[in-house]
Amino acid sequence: MQQVQLSDVEERVYQAVAALEARGHVPYPDLIAEEAGLTEEQLHAPLHLLTEKNLLHREDSPMAGLDFGPRFCARQMA
Repeated sequence: MQQVQLSDVEERVYQAVAALEARGHVPYPDLIAEEAGLTEEQLHAPLHLLTEKNLLHREDSPMAGLDFGPRFCARQMA
């Protein structure tokens, strides 16, 4: 099995998304930032990198007319 190397910040962001999902919360960027102890500005790069590494995937709002912004869902680490 291949192990993906994550920076400390990427690890915190991934764990924050997983924790929010485990509690039944929708992982919107503002909640992810709060959970990870980052500002939303600091969150942009780790979200992008984790998405590139295929550990998170972005979903846009599923309901037409109700756009609360993108949410990021964790993929299981193999």
